[in-house]
Amino acid sequence: MLTYVDESYDRDRYWMVALVVAERHLRPLHLALDSVVRKAADSYPVEADAELHGHALVHARDDWRRMGEKGSNMIRARIGVYADAMKAIAAHDVGVLVRGLDLRAHRSSPPTERDADASPHRIVLRHLLEQICDHVQARDELALVIADEIDGADDHRRHFRDYQIEGTGGSLSSTLPCLVDTIHFAPSKSSRLLQAADLIAYLHRRLVSGQDGDPRARRANEKLWSFVAPSVVHQHCFVPEHPLHDG
Repeated sequence: MLTYVDESYDRDRYWMVALVVAERHLRPLHLALDSVVRKAADSYPVEADAELHGHALVHARDDWRRMGEKGSNMIRARIGVYADAMKAIAAHDVGVLVRGLDLRAHRSSPPTERDADASPHRIVLRHLLEQICDHVQARDELALVIADEIDGADDHRRHFRDYQIEGTGGSLSSTLPCLVDTIHFAPSKSSRLLQAADLIAYLHRRLVSGQDGDPRARRANEKLWSFVAPSVVHQHCFVPEHPLHDG
C-alpha cells in the first residue's frame, strides 16, 4: 500500500493526514482526480494540469486564481470541483488517518525527554506513523510513506530510521515493522495523491478550527467532509498533560 501524508495547521493545532491507498486503486484514483481537473478545465478558466490544492481552491489562488477574478468569482464552481475530488477519493479503497497536536498545551507543558528538541511536525508525524503501521498491519499489508516535500527532509528520514531501529519511544513504542524503506518526499504539484491528502487535511483543519463564521460556508464544508467521513479510520488530537504539583 502507498500512504500519502500532508499537514495543515494554525496557531492552536498542528494536523497531519495520511491517505492510505490500496495498490489496485492507486492508478484508478490518480486518473479519477485527473478527470476532475479536466472536467473543470472544460468549463472554467483553469488548465487541465492545475494542482488540486485546498487553500487555492477555496480562495481562488495559484492555478485557480482566474476563477476568482473581479466580476467572475466562481465560488460555487470551485466548491463543486472540491466536491468532485472528495467524491473521487471516497469512491476508492482508501483509509484516512488524522493526527493532531494541541499547540497551546504543547507550548505550556514541559517537554518529555524524547520531545525536548522536537518540532510539532516531528511529534505529529511520529504519532501518525505509528497509526499508519497499526492500520496496515490489521490488513496484513506493508506500506511505503510518501510526504509532501518540506524543509528538513533529511532529518525526518534520519528520525524514521531511528524509529525502525530503536522504536518510537513511549509506553507503546514501535519499530514500525509494517512501514518499508524510508519516507519519500515529493512535490505535491507532481502527485495527484498528495493533492488528495492536502484536500483532506485543509478541509479538516477548517472544520475543527471553527474559523468559518458564515453558517453557509460551514454547511458547505461539512457537506464536503461527509463524502470522505466513512473512510476515516483514525482521528485524534494529542493534548500534552501538565504535571501535577502537590498543593
